[in-house]
Amino acid sequence: MDPVTIGIIGIVVLIVIFLLGMPVGFAMGLVGVAGFVATKGWTAGMSVLVRDFWEIWSGYGLTVIPMFVFMGSVAFYAGMSGRLYQGAYTIFGKWRGGLAIATIVATAGFSAICGSTSATAAAMGKVAIPEMRRYGYDPGLACSCMAASGSLGIMIPPSTIFIVYGILSEQSIGKLFVAGVIPGLILAGLFAVAVYVWARFNPTSAPSGGSTTFKQKVLGVTGLFEMIFLFALVLGGLFAGLFSPTQAAGVGTGAAIAIGLIRRQLGVRKFLLAVKDTLLITAMIMTIVAGATVFGHFMAVTGIPRAASNFLGGLPMSPTAVMILILAMYLVAGMFMDSLAMVTLTVPILYPTVVTLGFDPIWFGVIVVLIVEMGVITPPVGINVYIIKGVAPDVPMGRIFRGALAFLTSMIILAALLLIFPKLATWLPSFVTY
Repeated sequence: MDPVTIGIIGIVVLIVIFLLGMPVGFAMGLVGVAGFVATKGWTAGMSVLVRDFWEIWSGYGLTVIPMFVFMGSVAFYAGMSGRLYQGAYTIFGKWRGGLAIATIVATAGFSAICGSTSATAAAMGKVAIPEMRRYGYDPGLACSCMAASGSLGIMIPPSTIFIVYGILSEQSIGKLFVAGVIPGLILAGLFAVAVYVWARFNPTSAPSGGSTTFKQKVLGVTGLFEMIFLFALVLGGLFAGLFSPTQAAGVGTGAAIAIGLIRRQLGVRKFLLAVKDTLLITAMIMTIVAGATVFGHFMAVTGIPRAASNFLGGLPMSPTAVMILILAMYLVAGMFMDSLAMVTLTVPILYPTVVTLGFDPIWFGVIVVLIVEMGVITPPVGINVYIIKGVAPDVPMGRIFRGALAFLTSMIILAALLLIFPKLATWLPSFVTY
């Protein structure tokens, strides 16, 4: 068989293995090695396996992953998620739909110190959903709002998917982080608009929250300062060129630990739990990246990326129309695959095409993250919906998915804005040196 045919068979086998439930990293590594053996021989296949895994696991560049994951874990166990929600509640809670808007604001804040959509949805869902239901919010609105706003964890930096995309495409992780800021904030605003429209047309689904005293407002707002401080410290250092992404993660982690100690909410037990969570998440991500690297090298020797680039570039369509076609493919595939798996599978194949068509690689990273972000709230995978279902087991899954459609509309609007105004994603990165 010719290399392209072997490559196509490899992609089909990989998707089947995904659907059967094999962990993403092992699946990509297995297919990558098997494909390399089929095209280049046994010695070359074993060589690429050893070399890629060693380079990924021993490389300094990937130290950014455990540090940012550790910062988010420490922030969670230090109680920052609860204080963020309380702070947002004191500002927005009294409005109709205000508790849901407070949830979006607090979740956007926690996303700025977490980087994982699943962790963000789980951490904030445990805090926000019981509060919204206590004040009489429609369970569908409460749960779908939380599932959607949890997706901000992979758009607002730091984001593990931006890190993986940066490694696969050899783009600046610092620039990718900064590129997600404006789109992430716009998306949070669009989510808030969706809540307002929902409450406007169905007032009983989102009643006003309770009023708070002046003292509660002051205490609540101070809870926001921790997040603002960490966010400004990490991204401010990147903007000013003071830190590399790894150094920024280390500084942010140190600051998160200091805040936990000062507040006396980060004892030895919680610290060890944060370390355990970090080890588990980091091992998973590093294995995925290593497996994706092996698979990417397999794709390179088959010539599929070049063939895909020639095919898409030769279509009688404008570059924008081709990009819309690519994004539509991402949207459909994201309904069936995990977001990290989607990025690691498709970037090695489609990235050369995107560059050939003249699109900015940083912009492409942002819009790909946005599109795969849609997959976390769409059936049948919809990982955030399953997480929220675990937090509120009495709410039917279908009800959460139906409610998520309102927030999916907000994501589609942002995708259109990014296509029309690409500088929403490329303006801030132009000031970043790392």
